[in-house]
Amino acid sequence: MQLRYNYRAYPDASQRRALASAFGCARVVWNDCLRDRREAHAAGLPYVKSADLSRLRITQAKRTAERAWLADVSAVVLQQSLRDLDAAYKNFFDSLKGKRPGRKVGPPRFKSKKDPRQSVRLNTNAFALQDNGTVYVAKVGNLKVTWSRRLPAAPTSLTVTKDSCGRYFLSFVVDTEPDILPALDTDTGIDLGLSAFAVLSDGSKIHSPRFLRRAEKKLKRLQRELSRKAKGSKNRARARIKVARQHARVADRRRDWHHKASTQIIRDNQAVYVEDLAVSGLGRTRLAKSVHDAGWSAFVGMLEYKAVKHGRAFAKVDRAFPSSQVCSVCGFRDGPKPLHVREWTCGVCGTVHDRDHNAARNVLVEGRRIVAAGRAETLNASWSAGKTRTKVPAQRVEAGSPRKGQPTQAGIPGL
Repeated sequence: MQLRYNYRAYPDASQRRALASAFGCARVVWNDCLRDRREAHAAGLPYVKSADLSRLRITQAKRTAERAWLADVSAVVLQQSLRDLDAAYKNFFDSLKGKRPGRKVGPPRFKSKKDPRQSVRLNTNAFALQDNGTVYVAKVGNLKVTWSRRLPAAPTSLTVTKDSCGRYFLSFVVDTEPDILPALDTDTGIDLGLSAFAVLSDGSKIHSPRFLRRAEKKLKRLQRELSRKAKGSKNRARARIKVARQHARVADRRRDWHHKASTQIIRDNQAVYVEDLAVSGLGRTRLAKSVHDAGWSAFVGMLEYKAVKHGRAFAKVDRAFPSSQVCSVCGFRDGPKPLHVREWTCGVCGTVHDRDHNAARNVLVEGRRIVAAGRAETLNASWSAGKTRTKVPAQRVEAGSPRKGQPTQAGIPGL
């Protein structure tokens, strides 16, 4: 299975300039190739092949005066940018033909140098782990890295990223074997919400920290200071970085909390069932800020890949399933209820239900039925349900590159 490991990097001034050049060159190659394919499509010409684009927009472009600076960066960066464009087009075409599950994917778009996130991707020919704990990147140098843990295997791909607040990260994709945990006889259903982040079928609640709400006061002050600065001034640039750092701090805290909560749930249960919520739709309602602050999609994604990693079963219950309307004791459907109704009494058996706990118990029953029915009748079940040794993609939809040349050393000696 493929996993991603992120580490903070600290490039010096010359390395930051080299990385900025790499970001810009990769962006220019992407935009040039995308423009050629769009113009060919508008003119009714055949789809431009990658080999032709590589020869025209990389090899020959380096010999021209307008694009001579493309030779200042590693050729791997430019080739990987073209491969990423090919992958984006493939996802778009597969989505049109119905081969790609999930939401529809749009065509590739042009990249801007003003985007808050810049990144380049490298294969094993353009980076190497050094004995002194640094990471060598072609035509950039040895980057100083803070290693929080060892790499379990030799990485197959490296993505260098700069975020909106100026931090640099190295993201390694490694192929490793699943870490199967001892089997348990417990399973759980999870009902996600806002008043309580998650309610488990055994009645336990996970309260939401509400990181964004807690940081709102400081964010308002920083945003107010930003709005008062003159556009294009250095003071405005400094104020923008302050706002970006505060948002990054909120996102980091939320991500760390999601990891800890999801890991605990996976370790304590052999099977996990969760409702498939329409987060994109809820994000357009008056509850949008609270929905985005909760981060349900990221949390469910962590549960899914950790279930495969540790040999657990995972299934999603369809969002149309009336988990809040059915009595978990007698099965009577009591009809829809507005959100302010947090407790209700069954009209048949007289059981008093907590809305969220009852929904979690119904999700548990439906999840068991989905797994027992098998894949033939479970279109909404996760493809990892009931499987222990399954290949999974790297987190955040980052595909690994094929290994070529000399293998890179696994781990960092001396740590």
